[in-house]
Amino acid sequence: MLKRGLLIVISGPSGAGKGTICRELIQKTKDICLSISCTTRQPRFGEQHGVNYYFVSKRDFEEMITNNQLLEYAKVYDNYYGTPIGYVEEKLNTGKDVVLEIDIQGALQIKKKYPKGVLIFVVPPTLSLLKQRLSDRGTDSEESINNRLNCVCQEMTNTTRYDYLVVNDKLGNAVSQVEAIIMAEKCRPSRFDIKKFLES
Repeated sequence: MLKRGLLIVISGPSGAGKGTICRELIQKTKDICLSISCTTRQPRFGEQHGVNYYFVSKRDFEEMITNNQLLEYAKVYDNYYGTPIGYVEEKLNTGKDVVLEIDIQGALQIKKKYPKGVLIFVVPPTLSLLKQRLSDRGTDSEESINNRLNCVCQEMTNTTRYDYLVVNDKLGNAVSQVEAIIMAEKCRPSRFDIKKFLES
């Protein structure tokens, strides 16, 4: 009996390692795929439509909003970004788990529209380690790093609205914890279709 896939939402501050965790999950498990978002911004060099993003016009995106075709969306610097319901539903219906790497605002929109979604918040073990990771990137100024750290403190107040919190001290351990969460969620009685089982 084909089971419906699981919608997994992973959030966390910049530098927490959520993107790396998502990539590791997808490499390790053939039944997990990363959701592809829609955006109205122009493609960057090397980006492909349907691979990195679905690149759409502002008019098309706003029609998707009107027609309730997005699980979540946000406007960032005059460009829209959002998660199309059609793509996610298609994958879930084939039994694939779908991972979304999005911010808190988007995650809470999804939880409202799709209560069965599993929300996981990834954090570093300490703020000082997060500051070190951001500094090691060499892409942000000291002021920018401090602003990010202030944002982290605000974000942490929302972690109680998530289903799980994973501390990314060692990548392997963090990935194993997320895998364990996914396995446990799939064993919930509420996800088992008793009617189909009795008919089989």
